[in-house]
Amino acid sequence: MLDAGGQYCHLIARRVRELGVYAEVQPSEVAASLLEDRRGIIISGGPASVYEPGSPTVDPEIFSLGVPVLGICYGLQLMAHLSGGKVTKGTKGEYGLAQLKVTEHDRLFEGFQAVSEVWMSHRDRVGEVPEDFLVTATTDTCPIAAMANDWRKLYGIQFHPEVVHTQGGKIILGNFLFGIAGCEQDWQPDRQIEEIEDEIRRTARGRNVFFFASGGVDSTVAFSLCLQALGKDRVHAAYVDTGLMREGETEFVREVFTKMAGDSFEVVDAKDAFLSKLAGVVEPEAKRKIIGEEFVAVQERILESGHFLNGSWILGQGTIYPDTIESGGSAKSEVIKTHHNRVEGIQRLIESGRLIEPLAQFYKDEVREVGRAIGLSDELLDRHPFPGPGLAIRCLCTAEAEQARQIESGYVLPVLSVGVQGDSRTYRSTLALENYSEAAFATATELINQLGDVNRVVALVQSAAPLAELRSHVSAIDEERLSRLRQCDSIVRRLSVSSGFEEKIWQFPVVLLPCGVEGKPDSIVLRPIDSVDGMTARAVPMPAALLRQMTDELSLVQGICGVFYDLTNKPPATIEWE
Repeated sequence: MLDAGGQYCHLIARRVRELGVYAEVQPSEVAASLLEDRRGIIISGGPASVYEPGSPTVDPEIFSLGVPVLGICYGLQLMAHLSGGKVTKGTKGEYGLAQLKVTEHDRLFEGFQAVSEVWMSHRDRVGEVPEDFLVTATTDTCPIAAMANDWRKLYGIQFHPEVVHTQGGKIILGNFLFGIAGCEQDWQPDRQIEEIEDEIRRTARGRNVFFFASGGVDSTVAFSLCLQALGKDRVHAAYVDTGLMREGETEFVREVFTKMAGDSFEVVDAKDAFLSKLAGVVEPEAKRKIIGEEFVAVQERILESGHFLNGSWILGQGTIYPDTIESGGSAKSEVIKTHHNRVEGIQRLIESGRLIEPLAQFYKDEVREVGRAIGLSDELLDRHPFPGPGLAIRCLCTAEAEQARQIESGYVLPVLSVGVQGDSRTYRSTLALENYSEAAFATATELINQLGDVNRVVALVQSAAPLAELRSHVSAIDEERLSRLRQCDSIVRRLSVSSGFEEKIWQFPVVLLPCGVEGKPDSIVLRPIDSVDGMTARAVPMPAALLRQMTDELSLVQGICGVFYDLTNKPPATIEWE
């Protein structure tokens, strides 16, 4: 795998491992001479344009090694550019689902449907294929969605076969691995636990491990692995109550971790410290960095209060790979959002050798598999992901009071959210449609592709006032708004669980918007999504009866003006709004 900076680079490698083939990630510029013994080479996507100064490239000699090469997204464009073809700026980007039509069934498309849904995330496109290459697939807005030189074993595709939403993606990867590259299925994922535990012991080097547990799947599995590898006497955990938690969360974590670790677990109340630092802060990256740095400050205070800084202790975390990728963890990747466990303070701990992250190369679904293999309960492992910064990034803020702005397709709300488009971070407006319907899901991505200043589409389910009257209010994080969000989140979780809807989705963020009318200053956004690993996601409609019941209860919460439904896939929007 040659990493050109794409958000999905390691996801491709993981998909290859799932198919039973060992995959290794290398910088894109690695010399061709070091790749001569590889069965195949895959070039990832990336956020750059091939014409930008300093954009990722590859050694052109890889195309002459005789080793099969597959270029994905930016990898396709790079292959075309370096082989004499032309890459052009797309007049209309493609983000999300697209209809692919296969025009030439070469070895890469063997057994693949002639027409199928694929996942796109690009704006540039190949305008002219190199000499001796054939165009093998198209979409309505991308005439060259795939190309091939079959006899040289060089293939390029504009779509992403590695994401779960591409129909037949595993067929494409399997054809490349086995039919073209001649790989064998000899990679055994069930050996990973023994390797993880060995790595924990090697990294610890006789030292003890101190965890700041969140109660989420990742930190719980990481903590359990360390317990298993080192024993209870060498592993300690503390849970920091930031004041940004869901209703009942602290009590749940206390029960679970006390059962696992006994006296080696403690709860630390740090509500005042976090809320005072967040007072008046609006910008999402600033929020995340403040939370991350305050975590480190609280950690240092806790460590200094005991004997944890005497050289015999190191810090453990449940970081998984999407955290590092979206924070710019790959050499060429774009920062989408700064995760609280990848801020400067944590980087200093990494550099000083005081950090252990047993799951840093794994994805959410893999973490659950590891957890089941070591005997953790489904009650723990099937919990929906919850962001480290807690409700802070679901409580949107703004420094200005503005009216919703009407355009032809709806109303542009005066709030901004984070998105990911073409592997790059965006911070743009939200388009609100006047009426919710399941039919609106199909048009959300198309609207975003048409409107350059929008990265998210929501639809109004119910409101105390029409969209034309909604306006933002100057707001930050405070106890009143957090309490409002916590109450709404509790309603959504209770109804989702009792109806069985929670079992059908991967995550259900509930977002508070500083957008309403006098006396009812905020609105709620419902964001149920389906995913496997968080790298891509589809917005999911809920049953009409459940939505009515949920909306009716939410509308009774003091201060809530309206209820919106987020229709947007990832990409172009991130799962969380900030």
